[in-house]
Amino acid sequence: MPTPSTISKCLRAGITGGIGSGKTTVCRIFESLGIPVYDADYWAKWLIVNDAEVKQAITGLFGSDAYLPDGQYNRALVAGIVFQAPAKLAALNAAVHPAVERHARTWHDEQARKGRPYTLKEAALLVESGSHQFLDALIVVTAPEALRIRRVMTRDGVSEEAVRARMANQMPEAEKVRLADYVIVNDGEHSLVRQVWRVHQALLEASKQ
Repeated sequence: MPTPSTISKCLRAGITGGIGSGKTTVCRIFESLGIPVYDADYWAKWLIVNDAEVKQAITGLFGSDAYLPDGQYNRALVAGIVFQAPAKLAALNAAVHPAVERHARTWHDEQARKGRPYTLKEAALLVESGSHQFLDALIVVTAPEALRIRRVMTRDGVSEEAVRARMANQMPEAEKVRLADYVIVNDGEHSLVRQVWRVHQALLEASKQ
């Protein structure tokens, strides 16, 4: 029978970073260590189409045209509206983010029953949404701004001005770093694998306390 010191609890860790920081790459390394990752951005899109409460809220905000005849989300229409109306964007986030948090908690509980020592919730707006407050640990992936811009330009085929416009709509990286329990530097010079391994070991140890 295991002693109390060898029994692990399943911690909820979160991982975020500014655009182009490379948080998805870091998540793949965690996954290679057997840690399950919850992709909040993916599940938000899924819930918008499949969760009845979220659909009702979005329809109330934007009308029936928010969904196409085949039931798919009319992202272009909604994006055009919220771009011009910050209050509508705030209301949209208020409808979606709590649903994602509920879904993420259910997913986490499933992973806990499987004996996982911790899970990772990956989200671009983890801090902005306030959901970082419900986590046991926050990991922030950081990189120099110039490198982040080059990465996004290459990845998305967009101009530097377009990338900077996106960055202007995100919380400054320094503010996220200030809230972090762990910082992973993805600058191409520091080993990502070593950094992830150190955080992994720290979270494994924390799960036994």
